[in-house]
Amino acid sequence: MPFGYHGCYLRIDVSSGAAKRVPLADSVLRQFLGGSGLGVKLLLDEGAAVVDPLAPDAPLVFAFSPLVGSPLTTSAKFAVVSKSPLTERINDSLASSGFAITGKGCGCDAIVIVGRAPELSVLIIDETDVRLEPATEYRGATCRETETGLRTRLGKGYRIASIGPAGEHLVRYATISHDGRHAGRGGSGAVLGSKNVKAIAVRGTQRTDWAYPAELTALSKSLSKRSFGPATAKYRELGTATNLLTFNRFGALPTRNFQSGTFDEAASLSPEELSSTRSKTRESCMTCTIGCEHIYSLGKNGVRVEYESLFALGSLCGVSDADAVLRASQRCDELGLDTISTGGTIAFAMECVERGWLNESWLTFGSGEALLRAIDLIGSREGLGNLLAEGSRRAAHAIGHNSIAIAPQVKGLEIPGYEPRALQTMALGFAVGARGADHNRSGAYEVDFSDKVDRRHVTLDAVRHAIDTEDKAALMDSMILCKFLRGVFEDFHVEAADMLRIVTGWDVTAAELRETARRIVSAKRQFNLLAGWTPAEDTLPERFLTTPLPNDPEASLSRERLDSLVAEYHRQRAW
Repeated sequence: MPFGYHGCYLRIDVSSGAAKRVPLADSVLRQFLGGSGLGVKLLLDEGAAVVDPLAPDAPLVFAFSPLVGSPLTTSAKFAVVSKSPLTERINDSLASSGFAITGKGCGCDAIVIVGRAPELSVLIIDETDVRLEPATEYRGATCRETETGLRTRLGKGYRIASIGPAGEHLVRYATISHDGRHAGRGGSGAVLGSKNVKAIAVRGTQRTDWAYPAELTALSKSLSKRSFGPATAKYRELGTATNLLTFNRFGALPTRNFQSGTFDEAASLSPEELSSTRSKTRESCMTCTIGCEHIYSLGKNGVRVEYESLFALGSLCGVSDADAVLRASQRCDELGLDTISTGGTIAFAMECVERGWLNESWLTFGSGEALLRAIDLIGSREGLGNLLAEGSRRAAHAIGHNSIAIAPQVKGLEIPGYEPRALQTMALGFAVGARGADHNRSGAYEVDFSDKVDRRHVTLDAVRHAIDTEDKAALMDSMILCKFLRGVFEDFHVEAADMLRIVTGWDVTAAELRETARRIVSAKRQFNLLAGWTPAEDTLPERFLTTPLPNDPEASLSRERLDSLVAEYHRQRAW
């Protein structure tokens, strides 16, 4: 068995409480590494592609990696992998916290959960014991309330991942929360909720050995030092929210359900303005030296501010009231809701009201009060919230009027804060994304902001660059490392190969890792093919292919151009 691994995964059936450790072959670990790669491999082995994602038989995977538990900066991460109840395609969400280290400390490289508990329960995993305990007292509790209560009940040493009311009500984009962070996109919280599991508590101290400990210490110090450099400065100083004004300046800030690429009131939501009117603290994920988390004062707990939440609950819904946007983000955290899908679905509904297709006159662009009311309705699935809890694609099919043309989604996953017409390499990345529109599985926006392409008039030359970013993301998500580190590497594949050699003892090369990345991307495609994927899914909504941006007429993307980019992508992938 290689260093850095336990060589098995823990499979738990919560219907009966039965648990067993299943060996993992060395070849599987080397071919899929961990994280997203190992997670999709385990889903394929479980036959998950053809199972209803909310059925008891549907597996939910928590996958660790060989780097977890090491001193390498940003390595305390895990992947939550399942079939998405929102898209019915592959879904993998990455998250950072002590849950990764303690979960791996239970003596396994992944945890696979199947079945449905007889009552609302907490799943407790120790190094030598797996058990279910009643959690009915936490029914309807927020993520924070659940985790705080369970830490008091179970005692020190436990790390807890939980769902909020949205997960209990099977909102299709519910999250899994842990220490205020979230495995956010695609509805993994609904999958856990469908298993009648309110929370998972892990406690373990089993460590793995490293192949070359002295080299690992030296590498960790070097990487930490580089992480303090200019490549990560913007994340330390202002956080991801710094993207807001930059994207607005480029006409790439989605506004009023993608009707525009600029938001006149963007400055009111900028980190510069927020910092001038609110106190702020900065935090880091466990084992991270970057410290990108900026927490602004709001009530007694504060709220983490990220670009994607500001865009989705701010400009996308036309809301410029910073207090309302921050309260909306905080409410999503409490309920366990993905802010991107929440904002995208609400913004879509707002435009449907504006067009007279939906009779909910209170739900208007620019109203912070309406935004907050809609979020609460979604979390409880009451009234209009029951429709919006299904996501914009399903809501569009219910509303009719060809509203699917303006539903901001790809494969059912709501589009993040990158205007596709202004960033056309990113448009390709969204269209072909295995889990739908996704800025974390494709870094194609980096290409658009480089001198490699004309972002508003991309050609087929852009395709290879988009593929490179997708492959690199797949590798980082399987090792697992934070993508904010990507700028500190001179040659990521060479340095990643050396990192894995030092940790595992494998004589791995950069060329092998490039092949590993392609294998993982192909495994996700294999899952989607089994789940029913068709080529027609690799596209964007009609709005983006027929209407130029009103503030930037050059930002026009035709269906013919996108189709040619997608075809070239498939050709280069040999699919």
